[in-house]
Amino acid sequence: MLQEYLLKIVIIGHEGVGKTSLLLRYTDEQFQEHYTTTIGVDFKIKNVTRDDYLASLQLWDTAGQDRFRAIVSSFYRGANGLIIVFDVCDLTSFERVPYWIDEASRYGDPSCIKLLVGNKVDKVNDRQVTSALAQSLADQFGMQYIETSAKEAHNVHAVFDVMADTIVRSKRQLNYVMAPDVMTQSFRLDSKDVTPVYSCYTGSGYCY
Repeated sequence: MLQEYLLKIVIIGHEGVGKTSLLLRYTDEQFQEHYTTTIGVDFKIKNVTRDDYLASLQLWDTAGQDRFRAIVSSFYRGANGLIIVFDVCDLTSFERVPYWIDEASRYGDPSCIKLLVGNKVDKVNDRQVTSALAQSLADQFGMQYIETSAKEAHNVHAVFDVMADTIVRSKRQLNYVMAPDVMTQSFRLDSKDVTPVYSCYTGSGYCY
């Protein structure tokens, strides 16, 4: 019987980097050129099956504007993973990454699994942040780095697959197993609710 996990993953980053686009591409296979600015925090659940475990992913999409900082900071608590997104065409959003890491460490668990994502790689001619520069920053903070395009659905599933796998691997290393009887009924996984998610491990933008 596959082990079951309930994982809280928070998506953070500067405004306009494509956090909502990544989330909706992953959960609903949808993409729009323009989205309404996230007010505070939005929430999605995605049930997934992997080779050796099942997971219910609580995915929190946070606002990137400073006026929502007080609201967003409260959602770091209890997070198993943080996906930190920047726009490869916006140097300022990249330079703000250390700020987001520091804020998450102050309000959440500093040892929380972190993943750096460079979005909008489809805009080749507008690029301001190189892969090497982003990888160097990821290495500095001990993070994995993945490049994505929500518009072209490039490496989007890989982001969430890698995050879930890394969290579960960390839990198992700590000899942590969530017993079925402690899971609430609302999050108990049933075969009819599980949507298989397949990794996309190809593409030069995927650094594992």
